[in-house]
Amino acid sequence: MLWVVLGLLLLLFILYLLFVPLDIVINMAKKQYFVRILGLVKVAVEGHETEFLRIRLNTLFTRFYFYPLRKKEKEQKKKVEKKSGRRRDIKSNFKGGLQVLKSFKVKKLLVDIDTGDCIENAKLYPAFAFLNHHVGTFQVNFDGRVNMVLHLQSRPISIIRSFINF
Repeated sequence: MLWVVLGLLLLLFILYLLFVPLDIVINMAKKQYFVRILGLVKVAVEGHETEFLRIRLNTLFTRFYFYPLRKKEKEQKKKVEKKSGRRRDIKSNFKGGLQVLKSFKVKKLLVDIDTGDCIENAKLYPAFAFLNHHVGTFQVNFDGRVNMVLHLQSRPISIIRSFINF
């Protein structure tokens, strides 16, 4: 009976992992750049006082910090091995990447830009007015602000399905 309950819990956890939302957020105004699986993991890229950047990994009960640009004390020499076999075609790689991108839905898109030249801002205004009705929120300002907010969302089952259809 215990094995049946544990098996059922494992099945429910796997289903949860397949259908839980996967969020990618880029918010330049608040300086937030992260990928999160709701309720499980959040990986954020943030600035640091002494390092250029650090990666914060929040899991259920713990928090880890990684410094990807820090040089390691002991650099090990790795032997470069020749890979044999056929290479994947660039066109097929592009097609596969495009299928994965199509599995994401744009939840929020905000672009607020100032090019620094009032003539170019005036040229952007009609295009942004057209895009406002179809894609997201696009604004031209004359205050020197450059801001972008992008929130993408997908589910792991959609990403897996795009790989299978590829």
